[in-house]
Amino acid sequence: MRSTSPSARRRFIAASFVDAIGNGIYVPLTMLFVHALTGQSLTAIGTGLTLAGLGALAAMPAVGVLIDRHGGKRVYIGSLALRAVAFALYPLATSYPAFLAVALAVAVGMWASAPSQQSLIGEMAEGAERDRLLAWNRSLRNGGMGFGALAAAAMLAVGGGTGYLAAALALAAAFAAAAVLVALVPAQRDTTAPETTVRAEGGYRDVLADRPYLKITVANFLIGFGYTAQAIALPVFLTRDVGIPDAVAGLVFAVNTALVAGLGVPVARRLIRARRGRAAALGTAVFALSFAAFALLPALGGTIAIVAVLATAVVYTAGELIHSAPAESLAVHAAPDHIRGRYLAVYQLSWSLCRTVAPMVLGLLLDAGTWQLWAALAAAVLTGGALLLHTDRTRSARVTAQPVAVPA
Repeated sequence: MRSTSPSARRRFIAASFVDAIGNGIYVPLTMLFVHALTGQSLTAIGTGLTLAGLGALAAMPAVGVLIDRHGGKRVYIGSLALRAVAFALYPLATSYPAFLAVALAVAVGMWASAPSQQSLIGEMAEGAERDRLLAWNRSLRNGGMGFGALAAAAMLAVGGGTGYLAAALALAAAFAAAAVLVALVPAQRDTTAPETTVRAEGGYRDVLADRPYLKITVANFLIGFGYTAQAIALPVFLTRDVGIPDAVAGLVFAVNTALVAGLGVPVARRLIRARRGRAAALGTAVFALSFAAFALLPALGGTIAIVAVLATAVVYTAGELIHSAPAESLAVHAAPDHIRGRYLAVYQLSWSLCRTVAPMVLGLLLDAGTWQLWAALAAAVLTGGALLLHTDRTRSARVTAQPVAVPA
């Protein structure tokens, strides 16, 4: 059974935390950051970022192949180094073609990070130890995102272009430091089998033929709208339809981040013995309950509405805590070792595609009325939960041992 030393796990977790701090700095500032550094119009920036995102989506199949050929560690280091170089070059990307090139590099690095990181965890540990490492990684990443958001706010307080230049340099340094930390993690990948033998054992045709895994991926796409709604739709709904102050809407995000960071590992430990598909489906039911509560909030007012918003945010976070740990573990455990990169690349596509179309879909639902958004989200997550339950009945969450390659 594969296992890593405590020092190797600490280096990996530290790298993941620093990586998350970088994302926490960049994501809230994206439009302002790029506008301040490149001088491009907001319309041009929005178009360029969309094109970069689509380019990164198209690159995901190649990322899966690279992971299977060279291991999650090398690809994760590459994704971090790519972002470090890109952010260092952002202040120089004053022409539109240069901006597009840098934006594409950032997008590819961001989308390649998750499957390569999950694959590295799969290479480092198995069974319950793998679940614990996934839980620690997820929990500290949420903490890192929150810390990065605070750092972004501090850089904005500097004012002028100085703050954005400092953000670019801080991002380059953060991702470079994370790459160095990952490089210090001992390699766990089996290098005894010839690379040609590994390549011959499977490809994307095998992934597409694995119907249970495709159901897991489709379920993740549907449930992903419940996650993206928090950042895209919820602030608008709370301020426009419920009528609460902007500060309270920000507090909802802070409560969610703090609870996920603080309770992620304990909740994951409680769920280790449960079947992953069933536990993740239970999380979708709690999600749907919170969406029903959100739909009722516009009927309230005053202090009662604020208290109800915070209580509903806690229920929403409980759904996230119950769903996220077993869902991620299911995706990693159900992927065969020898083509795990391709499997996780397909799984990551479901997240990426959801995040690409979510702004348009959620915007249309917000314009439709006060309850339509939450009804649609509840239907989406419950459908995803039903798919996970069906997968659990037809195929238990398996851990596939890597086939032994017999030399010719």
